[in-house]
Amino acid sequence: MTRHKPLHQKLARAIAETVLQGFNRHFRKFQQVTVGAQARFELADWQGQRDASLHRILFYDKRVEEAIANLRKTFDVNHLDESLWRKVKSEYVLLLINRDHKQPELAETFYNSVFCRLFHRRYFNNDHIFVRSAVSTEYIESERAAYHVFYPAELGLRTTIHKVLQKCRYSTPFEDIKRDVRNITKALSDYIRHRHRRAHLNFQIHVINAVFYRNKGAYIVGKAINEYDVFPFAVPILNNEKGGLYVDTLLLGEDALSRLFEFSYAYFMVDHPVPSAIVNFLRELMPTRSKEDLYAAIGFQKQGKTDFYRDFLHHLKYSEDKLIAAPGVKGMVMAVFTLPSYPYVFKIIRDHFAPPKDITRKEVEAKYQLVKQHDRVGRMADMLEYSYVALPLNRFSDALLEELTTECTESIEIDNDQLVIKHVYIERRMVPLDIDLADADDERLDRLIKGYGEAIKELAAANIFPGDLLFKNFGVTPLGRVVFYDYDEVSYLTDCNFRKIPPPRYPEDELAAEPWYSVGPHDIFPEEFETFLLRDLRIRKAFMKYHADLLDVDFWQQKQENIRNGIFEDIFPYPESVRFPRPEEQ
Repeated sequence: MTRHKPLHQKLARAIAETVLQGFNRHFRKFQQVTVGAQARFELADWQGQRDASLHRILFYDKRVEEAIANLRKTFDVNHLDESLWRKVKSEYVLLLINRDHKQPELAETFYNSVFCRLFHRRYFNNDHIFVRSAVSTEYIESERAAYHVFYPAELGLRTTIHKVLQKCRYSTPFEDIKRDVRNITKALSDYIRHRHRRAHLNFQIHVINAVFYRNKGAYIVGKAINEYDVFPFAVPILNNEKGGLYVDTLLLGEDALSRLFEFSYAYFMVDHPVPSAIVNFLRELMPTRSKEDLYAAIGFQKQGKTDFYRDFLHHLKYSEDKLIAAPGVKGMVMAVFTLPSYPYVFKIIRDHFAPPKDITRKEVEAKYQLVKQHDRVGRMADMLEYSYVALPLNRFSDALLEELTTECTESIEIDNDQLVIKHVYIERRMVPLDIDLADADDERLDRLIKGYGEAIKELAAANIFPGDLLFKNFGVTPLGRVVFYDYDEVSYLTDCNFRKIPPPRYPEDELAAEPWYSVGPHDIFPEEFETFLLRDLRIRKAFMKYHADLLDVDFWQQKQENIRNGIFEDIFPYPESVRFPRPEEQ
């Protein structure tokens, strides 16, 4: 037994080394795409930016499959040797520590992914995978600092802001950097005065040492410290597409930053060798944002999944409430449930879909994958997708358990005292728009309907048609933003055929049970939206005030033409009212 120990150790080390090499290759390729974001921004290559974003999302699963293929080619991993794989995990931890690895938490998650695809879920415990993290991400040192500190008291505020902008090192010049510095200086000074303070001698500005890129924007992110007053900020930089950059506004305060990092946007591209340092800095700016939210926001959605699952297991251990059906109208395609004490919903595909739903399980999964990979423009909720999640059977309410065991049998199985969900989507819990509208006073209803129409228009600009526009398929975030979250009928806008209803041939046509005109599978008649959306007079009044154009076929056809002509519309993650005036507007 002792004689074979060194051999066993050597094998474990070799397997661990192979998995780590797989992760390191993934991170290199991930960073290569991320680094290119600056050049694409300077060139105003918006299609390239979208393509890169999609390409990067697909990287992870490819690299995991490559790592598994390499393991199978070199080692016998068809059957689990528990003793060996416990040593593999230990050796993996030693490799991360001894090599002073800069992304240990991401490497642990990659290891989990490899192991979980190789072996049965009964081994998904901390003996074999990283249910709990083994390597700390606190104070990881890197040749590249996580952030820079500037001292306006020494340099002057304008000079400091100028240096912050220059730190981006853009080859494309700013249109008028002096104007941008003046705008930022005034906005920042006004904000400080509004808080009944003046700039303190120890006034500092801390700026993350990486620019955040998403869609058509670049963002400098940091915080200002004025004695005991700390406030986060972001500086959006845009490209005028004529060879010049300009600062669009200054976003100040936690709410403004939280909206920028909301879960309904595409992932940022942020080039830094220590992602945990970026996440830790962001958590200081937005304490209400969870670690999983922020890892996902900068493109590490698999790490977001890991941190979510750890947090959820911890919450289950220290809570007692039961999982129940989520509030709102019961879905025809998805069974949706929630834990009242936890701000997420769980969505499971039903076995059968009642008419008029004419869609298969695979098509539903494809729709959700489409949303995952598409630019969500702040109007479609991101989701976490899991397979074979085991939850305690006694945490399900009787009514929910009855629903799942009768209507979702293909998606679940019961194993002793656990209910195993074979496939589940998890999303942030929101207030369903129909429920919010029912309780809203006139002022809030007006604001909600305005946001609802804006969501539809922004999705259209991103080549997305929700399919089912009913209010129940939209939710309201804690920041009051209206977001679409029911994806089983979503499609590309350019695949739709928007038509005007032809005039009746005879007076009797309008009374007939069937339409007097042909209707193809992709035909959509915007005039009909009025019939099923605007029955409530208060809703109708607000809708027609802001969004009457959504009932006009010309609006939709123009959006399609814009997309086909490669026009990328500006969609800002902040209100139009906070933007700095442009020269042509002055």
